Amino acid sequence: MLLRALLAARLLREVSFLGVEALVRSPARQVMGVRVSFGDDALAYLTERLNVDRLREATVGVVKKAKRNKAFQESRWIGLAFDGSGMGRSQDNKCEGCRPVRNKKKEIVGYHHKIVMVSVVGSGLSLPLDVEPYGPGDSEYAGGQRLLRRTVKNLGVRFANYAVVDGEFATAPFLHAAGDLGLKVVARLKGNLPELSEAAQRRFACKPPDRKFRDGRDWIEIWDADDFDPWDTLRWETVRVIRYRQHKPDGKVVEAYWLTDFSKSEAGSQALYRMAKSRWEIENQGFNDGKNRYGLEHICHHHPNSLLINWLIIALTLTLERLYRNRYLHRGSHRALEPVALVRLLWISLGKPPDSS
Repeated sequence: MLLRALLAARLLREVSFLGVEALVRSPARQVMGVRVSFGDDALAYLTERLNVDRLREATVGVVKKAKRNKAFQESRWIGLAFDGSGMGRSQDNKCEGCRPVRNKKKEIVGYHHKIVMVSVVGSGLSLPLDVEPYGPGDSEYAGGQRLLRRTVKNLGVRFANYAVVDGEFATAPFLHAAGDLGLKVVARLKGNLPELSEAAQRRFACKPPDRKFRDGRDWIEIWDADDFDPWDTLRWETVRVIRYRQHKPDGKVVEAYWLTDFSKSEAGSQALYRMAKSRWEIENQGFNDGKNRYGLEHICHHHPNSLLINWLIIALTLTLERLYRNRYLHRGSHRALEPVALVRLLWISLGKPPDSS
């Protein structure tokens, strides 16, 4: 019952335990399907002790059922994006997961928490799936590898086709781990791989693009070569690199290099471009939505398990909201609602008497 109230409150974009308490002590409680009222201390007690594995299983179960029900049927490729971010800032070091925040003088000015998130991307549905926190002495890179292995184990090796990551994950151990789990990788190529980066820049600087196409109002140029030498610790036979230049209507040009183990026969240049761009889904529809609208930054109760439960509930909330709004509500003659329109309808419904039928 308490978990149901938490999930309903997150769908309504109520981010605090006190806000949940206010809802369940109001006439809205019956519409939410909650039998009795309770206080924020009960939510703190619950989230300290709730089993995180069961909550992860719930979100995975929803996403797997969505695939069985053909929620991704319009997309050939399903990706898993991994990325990290900081959140939950406080003035004092209150738990084992708190990491110091330093200013330019390296002075500690506060503390915050760090997590790695994984989201289903590239299919028209951005579905945050799981998070992995990391504290002092740990890193986004190590947390990302733990999250990668757990995600594939929970979803199954045939659920997704590729993993898309930023440049700091473009290391031999991570690429090998993804390959051993049955995933191809599309990773940003940056200065942390200087020899490959310089070789790609020299190669592509003296040749015209291999492909040009429109992406909405943008004009895209792509260079693509699959015969670059791997670095010493990478066990791939060759490395494929693409460079894209994205020309926007206002004259701005966005350029990026990406490496992959997809062969040209498996995925064309345009498909790789779209896989690379799908990485931004976890930024915009994962962290940005979670922080700005669903309370991902807010600390309801400063306890390691409580923090993790709150992050996982937000991931489940985002996943349920998007599946319902973009798939279920899209059936029939009416259009899919905008996110804020659905939230308004949910709030309005709280003022209606419950359906006794």
